[in-house]
Amino acid sequence: MTTTQQSPDPPPRPGRGRGHGNGSGPGHGHGHGHSHSHGPAAPVSKHLRRVIAAVLIPFAAAVVVGLVVLWPGGAPAHTRTGVGFDRQTQQATVTRVTEVSCTSVNASGGAPADATPAAPGSAGPARPSGTCKKATVRVGTGKDKGRTFTEIVQPDQPRQFHQGEKLVVAYEPSAPRDLQYSVSDVDRRFPMALLAGIFALAVVVVGRLRGVMALVALAISFLVLELFILPAVLQGSNPLVVAVVGASAIMLIALYLCHGLSARTSVAVLGTLISLVLIGVLGSLFIGWAALTGNTDDNTGLIHGLYPSIDMSGLLLAGVIIGSLGVLDDVTVTQTSAVWELHEANPAMGWRGLYRAGIRIGRDHIASVVNTLVLAYAGAALPLLLLFSIAQSSVGTVANSELVAEEIVRTLVGSIGLVASVPVTTALAALVVSADRAGASAAPGPGATGPAAPAAPLAPTRGKRGRRRKR
Repeated sequence: MTTTQQSPDPPPRPGRGRGHGNGSGPGHGHGHGHSHSHGPAAPVSKHLRRVIAAVLIPFAAAVVVGLVVLWPGGAPAHTRTGVGFDRQTQQATVTRVTEVSCTSVNASGGAPADATPAAPGSAGPARPSGTCKKATVRVGTGKDKGRTFTEIVQPDQPRQFHQGEKLVVAYEPSAPRDLQYSVSDVDRRFPMALLAGIFALAVVVVGRLRGVMALVALAISFLVLELFILPAVLQGSNPLVVAVVGASAIMLIALYLCHGLSARTSVAVLGTLISLVLIGVLGSLFIGWAALTGNTDDNTGLIHGLYPSIDMSGLLLAGVIIGSLGVLDDVTVTQTSAVWELHEANPAMGWRGLYRAGIRIGRDHIASVVNTLVLAYAGAALPLLLLFSIAQSSVGTVANSELVAEEIVRTLVGSIGLVASVPVTTALAALVVSADRAGASAAPGPGATGPAAPAAPLAPTRGKRGRRRKR
């Protein structure tokens, strides 16, 4: 009996030694497979890596070719209209604020003190009453640096100036000298830069190296948007093609930079790609079917006026694709990681079991992500919804308005893509990890035949030894 009890003891020791050693022994594959609670996932077999590479390498090559062919080389120049954002601006500072009587000034900054007020019942504008503020503003940048002008602020205006406040001023060279400068906005660069710094610090402190890589990927995404997508659309390229190429480049760079060059990341890339294709097809179909022009506000109207060749409905579809990409990355990476961890926890689980377990996790993710997406769009359109509420419009009237219909189509198409990404990515991940396990057991590597055989009954053997010791 003594010999029987002690004979199973030696196998666990070499197994543990192989798991934590240099990995050069023949049992390295098994030992490494059970030590992932504190390390990266094991690489998949060479066969699966070849299959994944056969799909992704041509796709990545096509993205590179698309970037080269569509690269704009900068946004085209145009003559400024002086309307909206298409104005010359400079930085300025409020140097002095004094109180003046509103009866002596008007909204343009001044009026004759002896002007006769409008007669009661006449159509003439009523002059403001009360105490207004007269702000002296000094231009701080540009060729007119040091030049000052005055701005009259009425008491009912939402923006009230104070001394030392930083402003953005608009410059119109064709206007009379006294009217060339006017206050356009408040200079918010410092608080926004401070908030961005706090965000970056939080990401690095919590995410460490992954956080740093995420910030680098975020910067690259903005560069692709600024240097490629926007100028290419302005140059007259098809917005949909530009969005697909640009979004694919952002996806490849961000996912592989943040999560590493691995089969797990590649599965997430494939799931994201399939979902983006679905979003593009549905978006193109329903934007055309609903006759959405994409020209619904002053900004889009200005763009269409400056660049009539831009396809505004295509620009709307491009926005749907790019806007959905960020949330898709989150869903596909999470689902892939969940399936991989389930496989690490129970290597004997088949692909159907992995899929069922992963899809249960995905259902919770779907519920939260879709709700987040809908509320994000509703929050952005809240002033518009308030206007419809004030007008006591019916739900059907509100939904039929092109302004709201755009957001509805954008939200629903993106949400369908998100919902579809969960089963697609989960199935891909389950097939990859289960096929890798089956392939590894059927065709083990050189020198792995002997030690690999007792790997499966190792756990039951320990259980039997434990029961004998209890006796």
